[in-house]
Formats: sequence, structure tokens, C-alpha cells
Amino acid sequence: MNDKFDSFSDLLRGALGSRLTISQEMADFFTQDVVFEFPYAPEGLPRRLDGMAALADHLMRLEPMLKLSEFTLHAVHPSGDTVILEFSCEGSGISTGLPYDQNYISVVTLRDGRISRYRDYWNPLVALSALGGAQAAAMAYAGEKANG
Repeated sequence: MNDKFDSFSDLLRGALGSRLTISQEMADFFTQDVVFEFPYAPEGLPRRLDGMAALADHLMRLEPMLKLSEFTLHAVHPSGDTVILEFSCEGSGISTGLPYDQNYISVVTLRDGRISRYRDYWNPLVALSALGGAQAAAMAYAGEKANG
């Protein structure tokens, strides 16, 4: 497969196709009561987000931390309302310039054409390296600056 995408929203459109409600806005891809889970998240980063407001806040916190440049979809495994995605991305930590080249397996559950649950399995060591370590990652996520 190995289809390339410029953004996470384009990757979701490509991976989920007609299962996903057509929309230009990524927020419309999710139910209001969406649950995002990050089972491998390190200390200082969330392991669960409940609802659209929490997801929106999370995405705003990540934006100044990571620059993601290319997503590659490797495989899609549909099973009823659940789809398992295998993909990777290239990017870097904004404050460090260090690479964030991550592999993911995501388990996506859909309800009425929208994502109602998203379980994201990724390597926390890649994230911590790109962000300058566990303390720097937790501080950046909390909106604090290191050394000041």
C-alpha cells in the first residue's frame, strides 16, 4: 500500500474512505463524545481524552511541540465498525529539531460515519527523544517553558 499523505486528516480520509462522513473539517470526523486512548503515553502526556473539547485542547497543545510532515499508510484492516490502521509519519520536535519518525497502529471505531473511539498505539521513546526527554515533554504539554 504505502500511500503518502500531507496531513493526519488526509490520512484518515484515505484510510477510512466511504466509511467516514465527507467533510473538509477534521473536527467533523469525530462524534461529540469521542474517546481517544493512548495506552503507551509516557508520564506527563494524557492516556485518555473524553469528548471533542478534550481532543481539541490536546491538538492545540501538540501543535507547538511537533512538526509532522508526511504520513504513510501501510495497511487498513476493516472489521465491521472497527478499522485497524498501520501507518507511519515523519516529523521533528519543534524545540529540539530532533527527528520524530513514528510508527502507529490505531484501532478506530466508527458510529454513523464518525469516529467514536480511537486507540493510538505508538512508541513513547520516539516522542520523548524528539521532545528532549520526559521532563521537557511534560513541561511543553503543560504549556511551560524549560529553563525559565
